[in-house]
Amino acid sequence: MAASLDDDDPFERQRERTENPMRRLFAEYGRDNLGAFVVGFVSSIIARVLDLLPPILLAVAVDSIFADTRPFSLWLVPDGWLPTTQTGQLYLSIVLIAGSFLGAAGFHWTRNWGWNSFAQHIQHAVRTDTYDKMQRLNMDFFADKQTGEMMSILSNDVNRLERFLNDGMNSAFRIGVMVLGIAGILLYWNWQLALITLTVVPLIGYFTYRFVNTIQPKYAEVRSSVGQLNSRLENNLGGIQVIKSSNTEGFESDRVDDVSQEYFDANWDAIGTRIKFFPSLRVLSGIGFVLTFLLGGIWVLTYQRTGSAPFIFTGSLTPGEFVGFILFTQRFIWPMAQFGQIINMYQRAYASAARIFGLMDEPARIDEAPGAERLEVEDGRVVYDDVSFGYDTEETIIEDISFEVGGGETLALVGPTGAGKSTVLKLLLRMYDVDEGAVEIDGTDLRDVTIQSLRRSIGYVSQDTFMFYGTVAENIRYGTFGATHDEVVEAAKAAEAHEFIQNLPDGYDTEIGERGVKLSGGQRQRLSIARAVLRDPEILVLDEATSDVDTETEMLIQRSLDRLTADRTTFSIAHRLSTIKDADTIVVLDDGQIVERGSHEELLANDGLYAHLWGVQAGEIDELPEEFIERATRRASRTIEPDADD
Repeated sequence: MAASLDDDDPFERQRERTENPMRRLFAEYGRDNLGAFVVGFVSSIIARVLDLLPPILLAVAVDSIFADTRPFSLWLVPDGWLPTTQTGQLYLSIVLIAGSFLGAAGFHWTRNWGWNSFAQHIQHAVRTDTYDKMQRLNMDFFADKQTGEMMSILSNDVNRLERFLNDGMNSAFRIGVMVLGIAGILLYWNWQLALITLTVVPLIGYFTYRFVNTIQPKYAEVRSSVGQLNSRLENNLGGIQVIKSSNTEGFESDRVDDVSQEYFDANWDAIGTRIKFFPSLRVLSGIGFVLTFLLGGIWVLTYQRTGSAPFIFTGSLTPGEFVGFILFTQRFIWPMAQFGQIINMYQRAYASAARIFGLMDEPARIDEAPGAERLEVEDGRVVYDDVSFGYDTEETIIEDISFEVGGGETLALVGPTGAGKSTVLKLLLRMYDVDEGAVEIDGTDLRDVTIQSLRRSIGYVSQDTFMFYGTVAENIRYGTFGATHDEVVEAAKAAEAHEFIQNLPDGYDTEIGERGVKLSGGQRQRLSIARAVLRDPEILVLDEATSDVDTETEMLIQRSLDRLTADRTTFSIAHRLSTIKDADTIVVLDDGQIVERGSHEELLANDGLYAHLWGVQAGEIDELPEEFIERATRRASRTIEPDADD
């Protein structure tokens, strides 16, 4: 049953069993994109090193060229290579500063290319792998999830991973290089003053640790609430016609307001924690800057007046070193304040990765047997051998179902709502696996063949016809993508659809809108039949294929179905018994068990459930036995198991 919007995160079970999702992300997807990672990583280091050169060169220029307090020298450059005049030293300093800016700009470009390439490729791979896994899960998984919740994973969660892999990791390496580089330079210049500057680092680490522990569960709640909001919006937009016809816009606006308020509350709770954390980091970083400026300034002034260091300090501090300290302290403080932003992005990405990998690890109830072989249908003989099945362990939906359909024959399943008719045929498609017994095609157990070959051999035409956004031809060709235009036209003719298609604005190239909203129900049904005709399956399943159309359209559809079922093993479910009265065998189900079987004439002569159902449709209600009416009343009042309502 679809999850209530008031429930907790529908993926909580999957998320909680996921261990080290970020480590797994890098292990499974980072390896294939190692080249882009290396480019981004190396470029980040070089770009940040070049960013550090201008303040160093400025400090040297102040002391050596302008104040003339020490000889002109550069790290890692022999003194014999340096100019001896102050003018030459000034020009060299300017050239080196300009070169560092140009070089940094170039490596910043390669850095951004590397990280963006790394993030985009992983985002693409994760999204496609997640979708591929999701669409291969069993139908019972989708019965418990709403579309908006799954869209939240494929869209929002995957996008959060991309933002962290790009912006987050980019910033993380930039900050790492800047912090380590600046700390090393400051310690090299004057370790005593550097310790003053770095005193706030342990406090920043402590506050960050507290922030991580506080924000992580809040982000998990945000991810859950946004999925619930998406589900409500998706449901309402999909049912907009019902909302308008029922005049319930106000009611639905209130429901959207409720789930939006839940998202607002969860998100605002996380925002409240976040907006307290970042200013706190700035205050701590500012304290380090103020202490550096205060004590460094006193040191320079005291040394210039007395020739000795103040307080407990020892040695000298030149004006150039002090200017370098101030510049580097500013550059040191801002990255430290940004560190919280990276932790914030990481926690969001962690919560998203846990949901993604939790979904990827969702076990499949239906697995192919090792060494499963391709199904080759010869006669099309189908056998249900003492089959029982329930959607969960608490209730059995169908029990002890046994019948045989010869190749080319038609078997109809009829019975009251909730009898289990659709469930029986879903077992043939292996949407679910039997709990007991076996389903066989030409003597081969369905569990011993590949799922792909099984479903390729079966054509399915349902009451709820789904059309994809695209053209008429694309929808007919769906599943038989290599079909030519002439083959598409022939399939449409066989389905009695060619004439109405020709009357559409662009014929077979007409865009039919999302879910085929530009077509009538009967037109969509005939396109679905054309799709099955084009596939030319050995076995055909018709699940209420004409129940939602008018009598004239039903006649047209029935003509096309008669052509489609000729010489083909066919299963048919119908509430309109007139559409299946010519079936070779009719099986009557009630409460998940077979209660009658035979031809139309034989079942009428038995005067059992089938005869009573026929009487209802013939308008002979007054002649029905009281027991039948009482049972129908009880059935109508029962809560029906999802996907078992037929």
